[in-house]
Amino acid sequence: MVGVTITKHENGTSGEYQAHVADSDHIGRLTWTERDGVRYADHTLVPQAIGGRGVAGRLVEAMVADARENGFRIAPLCSYVDVAFKRHPEWADVRA
Repeated sequence: MVGVTITKHENGTSGEYQAHVADSDHIGRLTWTERDGVRYADHTLVPQAIGGRGVAGRLVEAMVADARENGFRIAPLCSYVDVAFKRHPEWADVRA
């Protein structure tokens, strides 16, 4: 897999994680909104040009790691994030 760098962007009670793939100008995104200490993961979007490389999974992993580090919980509204949580029962500690 080509290198993927994940960055976090916050704007008050909303934000997104962005995946930057080394050989592309396309950016994958996982967006969220926050209410009462819960971040609602509402959309995961990976352009077709960088699809099939595990980018979406890396975005969710970044959010889970951030939740553990910063003490928030995740409510998966996005179907991709919901399926990822079902595949990874070890993430139950951060699921809202």
